[in-house]
Amino acid sequence: MNTLTTPFASNWLNKVPEVTLSFWIIKIMSTTVGETGADFLAVNAGFGQGVTRAVMGALLAVALFMQLRTRRYTPWTYWLTVVLVSIVGTQITDLLTDGLDVSLYVSTSAFAVALAGIFAVWFWVERSLSIHEIFTRRRELFYWSAILCTFALGTAAGDLATEALGLGFTWGAVSFGALIAITYAAWRMGGNAVLTFWIGYILTRPFGAALGDMLTQAKIYGGLGMGAMWTSALFLTVIVMLVAVAQFSVGSARSTQTAE
Repeated sequence: MNTLTTPFASNWLNKVPEVTLSFWIIKIMSTTVGETGADFLAVNAGFGQGVTRAVMGALLAVALFMQLRTRRYTPWTYWLTVVLVSIVGTQITDLLTDGLDVSLYVSTSAFAVALAGIFAVWFWVERSLSIHEIFTRRRELFYWSAILCTFALGTAAGDLATEALGLGFTWGAVSFGALIAITYAAWRMGGNAVLTFWIGYILTRPFGAALGDMLTQAKIYGGLGMGAMWTSALFLTVIVMLVAVAQFSVGSARSTQTAE
């Protein structure tokens, strides 16, 4: 459990990507799109919260079905699912906070307990939380349950820090960025790779949310005023480019392996 690296051949049946710099860039941008995309569809596009939740929930169900049906890691399917999970995770927290008036302290605590419960059951059943061993349907279901919970938790924690605790968007992004840097340093110094990975994965959500708010919100509210539409479009463009490169690389590697 103390490593995230395995021989290349053993990854053929794994359903999730290798943890590289590109992985983290796409992940952070996906979290930002989850924040800005949900706001754009519900507010700027005029769909409203109810319609946006229904449509995004349905799209996530379709994407997750495709992801579960694939036999190997397919970049475009995997990252499409992550982007939709990010949007739906944001909407779950927003529904609790804005629609049901649930305190951010309560929702953050509840999601933290739920995530801990998922990890506990996952480890009890499978004896491993490593993302390099996601090659059975049951492990995939544990994995995606944890992913959805990390996005909801990250959204709640990010809003708690930037709004309830008054850090603001800029200091929120700086604070969570610093925690990510500390987690990375802990891994480099020999910390448990599985533990530091999941901590980093959770922290990238509030970091991406704070970054998204900082970019989109008006200057009077402490943002840069780029707007949800342009920020979402910019980040989605970068995501599509990086995923296209990953898709091409995976296809080329598998063709070479088959030819050999």
